[in-house]
Amino acid sequence: MGEIDMTQYLRRFKSSKFANPGLALLFVLAFVPLFMTDQFVFQLLISALLFGTLAMAFDFTVGFINVVNFGFAAFWGAGGYTSALLAAKLGVSPWIGIFAGLLFSAFLGFLVGLLTLRLHGIFAAVMAWFTGLGLMSIVTNWTSFTRGPLGLMSPMFFETMDRGQYFYVVLVMAAFSFFALLAIANSRIGLFFKAIGQDEEAAKASGVNPTWYRVLNFTISTAIAGLLGGFYAHYIGILTPDVMKTSQTIEIMALAYVGGRGSIWGPLVAAFVFIPVLTYLQPLMEIRLIIYGLVLIGVMIFYPGGISALYRNVWQRIKG
Repeated sequence: MGEIDMTQYLRRFKSSKFANPGLALLFVLAFVPLFMTDQFVFQLLISALLFGTLAMAFDFTVGFINVVNFGFAAFWGAGGYTSALLAAKLGVSPWIGIFAGLLFSAFLGFLVGLLTLRLHGIFAAVMAWFTGLGLMSIVTNWTSFTRGPLGLMSPMFFETMDRGQYFYVVLVMAAFSFFALLAIANSRIGLFFKAIGQDEEAAKASGVNPTWYRVLNFTISTAIAGLLGGFYAHYIGILTPDVMKTSQTIEIMALAYVGGRGSIWGPLVAAFVFIPVLTYLQPLMEIRLIIYGLVLIGVMIFYPGGISALYRNVWQRIKG
């Protein structure tokens, strides 16, 4: 009887959402501060969580509605500048400012989506890229307001420099984003997103409005970018237009593709693989984008499913 019960338990576990590597990773990370105090390691984990969550949000667009948002980093930067400016000019608390950044980036995403997502394929991607360049140009040249390349100082979340506190803040944001995106992906709306990404004409024939759902998807993705931008502003303490550069988008895009498009959790896991490795390989930092580019090309040619596809194949073998 005990053996049968164990078999049934294992079957339920194998088929449950608890087998999701992203969930397992977040669960383990929640206990890290209990046995680790090294500030450098905390900084590494914060970077991985930050970029992993950004890559999840990016993947939510490219992996579901099949639109590459080349201007993605600009929405991240817009959220950061919104929160930093509110704090610097009006004395607004960073804890309120980060949600203002979320709303502003979501609003920008909504407007940009309305303007660009009626286009298809590379045209939508190029328009998103031009929009990102335009936002970066505004931040760079409006020096009386943003201080441009000189950098905008932003108050920190905490008076102490203990990275453990910042780790928990970004962990909560990552968990919120993960569960929100997972819930949407498994809902009727998520099915519509997938249908549009796979065959827009068939989705349209089924009564789905592709433009409306694309704009909705784009808005959700940029909202998460804005939230994380607000965190970054009050974590790093200073913002420059570099945060909006296309190179930032390329790094995020590489993590999304390596993790596996449409998986949600894959980009998060990919960040914990690549960011620590690149951090420890400091002599290679100057060719960081080249490394990301080579990895991205390699994955797209030889294993387009990325880490998530590899996991599924291994998991199927374990399940037997």
